[in-house]
Amino acid sequence: MNLSGGLERSVMDVLWAGGESLSAYDIQAKLAEPQDSGREFAATTILTVLSRLESKNFVVRERETRPHLYRAAERREAHMADLMHEVLGRVDDRAAVLERFVGQVSNEEAETLRRILAGR
Repeated sequence: MNLSGGLERSVMDVLWAGGESLSAYDIQAKLAEPQDSGREFAATTILTVLSRLESKNFVVRERETRPHLYRAAERREAHMADLMHEVLGRVDDRAAVLERFVGQVSNEEAETLRRILAGR
């Protein structure tokens, strides 16, 4: 399942980068930092996005504290791997897509792929 909007992606980027549980206010403050989006969002907007992400199982809400804390349901790497599998599931010729993908990776990435496949 994809993240549907830029703000959803930005919120997930904050949660993935920190690796810790954050409140909507923490996320709001981080998004306002110049190195992130530099944009200020209302806390209610962040809470709406977090609610949407929770319903999509991207985030887990910790209800034991006030305000509630949120954390990513899985690591960024796992999410990206799921996306790659989802894309591959949409095509009839997976081998052609993989061949095209591998043809576009850097030498370093190709070496990483070789090492990973050798370990299978």
